[in-house]
Amino acid sequence: MSKSDHRATLAKRRADVSAMFDGVADRYDLMNTVMTGGIVESWRREVVAALDPRPGELILDLAAGTGTSSRTFADRGATVVPTDLSLGMLQVGRKRQPDLHFVHADALCLPYADATFDAVTISFGLRNVEHTLAALQEMHRVTRPGGRLVIAEFSTPTNPVLRFGYQDVVLKALPVLGRVLSSNPSAYDYLIESIRAWPTQTALADLLVDAGWQEVAFRNLTGGIVALHRGKA
Repeated sequence: MSKSDHRATLAKRRADVSAMFDGVADRYDLMNTVMTGGIVESWRREVVAALDPRPGELILDLAAGTGTSSRTFADRGATVVPTDLSLGMLQVGRKRQPDLHFVHADALCLPYADATFDAVTISFGLRNVEHTLAALQEMHRVTRPGGRLVIAEFSTPTNPVLRFGYQDVVLKALPVLGRVLSSNPSAYDYLIESIRAWPTQTALADLLVDAGWQEVAFRNLTGGIVALHRGKA
């Protein structure tokens, strides 16, 4: 494949992912709550605790969607820049969080200067970026030296019994629920496949190191269904 063909393929994938999220924007937060049995709220609290947003800090919230996570950082006194590729998500976010400044941007080509942010975070969105290492490098670029990165993403349960129940029962059932409740049920078929294909905790940690992050560590949540990765610029 030529470079131009490769760029065209990546551009189409970005457009497809953006359109997919446009189609679920109105009910996205509700679906997250229903499909996780409400556990997503505890995961969000863990992200806030790990990021430890402080008054006066400038925080980049990538894949911010409708701004649910951004709201929690802003309530701690930080200045938050919610950024997302999906115009549909941003439209809903601006209605629900009118005091936040939403930005339309691609995680692979952020419109921010080097060393801009005190902290960068992305929750359940990194696996939807087609080039994980490049995205991690771009996040590193816009983070000031000593700044923090926190990633929350679905991962691999460590207990074999939990792993079987999660991967072979729960993940198979979620698309069915999506077809009942979602305005764009096919999107949830993609989301489940993206979870299945995502790297393990240690593999993602290795990518963080490759991207230039230091003091890389991760912690499992809910038995490894979700992993919280951290690093410093």
